[in-house]
Amino acid sequence: MVARVRKAVFPVGGLGTRFLPATRAMPKEMLPVVDKPLIQYAVEEAVAAGVEQFVFVTGRGKNAIEDHFDIPYELFQTLQERGKVDVLEAVRRDMPEPGQISYTRQMQPLGLGHAVWCARDLIGDEPFAVILADDLVKSQTPCLRQLVDTHAKVGGCVVAVMDVPREHTARYGVLDVSEDDGRMAAVRGLVEKPDPSEAPSTLSIIGRYVLTPKIFDKLEEQEQGAGGEIQLTDAMASLIGQVPFHGLRFEGRRFDCGDKVGFLEANIAYAISRADMGDDVAAMLRNYIN
Repeated sequence: MVARVRKAVFPVGGLGTRFLPATRAMPKEMLPVVDKPLIQYAVEEAVAAGVEQFVFVTGRGKNAIEDHFDIPYELFQTLQERGKVDVLEAVRRDMPEPGQISYTRQMQPLGLGHAVWCARDLIGDEPFAVILADDLVKSQTPCLRQLVDTHAKVGGCVVAVMDVPREHTARYGVLDVSEDDGRMAAVRGLVEKPDPSEAPSTLSIIGRYVLTPKIFDKLEEQEQGAGGEIQLTDAMASLIGQVPFHGLRFEGRRFDCGDKVGFLEANIAYAISRADMGDDVAAMLRNYIN
């Protein structure tokens, strides 16, 4: 029987340099898509996947994330006194319970693999998820829910993947595939940010993972990979052949919110789909279309 995924790691220690000066004093994970920060979308997705424990790997200047998931007594009291019950409930909704959130520090920016390794003692010996908040996926079934359901059937490691233009493979971890049914691909190899001429496929990993705790043994070696960083992709590649490894083409639309254009597109897509503002946003956009 495959163990259930109860814990998720959120690597949030990055500097957010692509969004300077906005991120000079604000974590990039707190950038809002319409009226909700990216990190809250990520946590809500984890909740919808059945996750019970949330591990944030933070760095300097990330206090706003901790404050966001704390109870703002003054705000709650003010909203209550002003009779803004609907707003109060919206703020309270989906907040993790006390004790469900843990924080640990990534004291040096040594890569995604290093960030995940920093969470090792909080994860223990059980499968876990990793969610990158700046990859936002809009879907009927939450992306992580799709991965968790697949993991329950096949075990091992399951990563969310999408086909990208070949010229973009140098931005991603790319799968070398042994079997592919059009939805799920069996993985025989992984390459981190390959040159397009050498990429084994165009099937690329986005920021959703379900991993076995065996990966911590490899990350413990602290080996540097592409860019001189400790790469999660390299550690995952070392597990191929030891545990089942699959890439899942998820249902939904992924927005790269680590990119300015992708972030803007996400705001438009989420705003235009909302009943309370979609028509007004569509009308506004027509003013900018020639």
